[in-house]
Amino acid sequence: MPLGSLRPSPLVEQATERLREQITQGEWPVGTRLPGENALAKALGVGRSTVREALRALAGAGLVRARQGSGVFVIATDPVDDWPARLRRAAVADVYEVRMMVETQAARLAARRRTDEDVAALESALAARAGAAAQDDAAFVDADIALHAAVVAAAGNPVLTDLFAEFAPVLREGLIGLVEVLGLRSHERNPGHDTHAALVAAIRRGDGAAAGDVLQEELERTLALLHGRPGA
Repeated sequence: MPLGSLRPSPLVEQATERLREQITQGEWPVGTRLPGENALAKALGVGRSTVREALRALAGAGLVRARQGSGVFVIATDPVDDWPARLRRAAVADVYEVRMMVETQAARLAARRRTDEDVAALESALAARAGAAAQDDAAFVDADIALHAAVVAAAGNPVLTDLFAEFAPVLREGLIGLVEVLGLRSHERNPGHDTHAALVAAIRRGDGAAAGDVLQEELERTLALLHGRPGA
């Protein structure tokens, strides 16, 4: 199967997909040395930098590996899912269990490390959550997640912050569905306000044990609802 020239944009994504097809469809079996960057660039009608980025993406997917002085070789024909892809496929309840472990510890750290700016951000996020009570379910869930993100940010650990950011899209989808299916806001437009206010207060006063306990209890209630939801 000839490679063929690519359309103008987006070149890296197209180059990656075209090379991936060659590998997954068996044109380049495991153990095959790929053509050099110049040859690939010419075949695809792109620059060497585009080819280089495409090969880097394929290496990240576990399909190829560069050998110093020898070139780039095919090492697998089935790509390995990256972390975001695995999260998107995971059951929401499974993601939530991990979220609970991450956030509970984050709340304890936040109580020890919070700065005045962190406290201000938490109080602002709490107010925004209350304000979103008058809006639709999606807006309310977004405000809720923003408050939890502020708690994680106050822990002062960039790895925790990045990890929560990876969870957020999956959580958002699952929580919006949960709120709608169970009608959680049909009688109370701002469910969990007292608990979230207690969480912010515990972090503000530096009480890590209380912050962790409050958040654990809140998340366990939601997790119980998720476990009772079909497909969760």
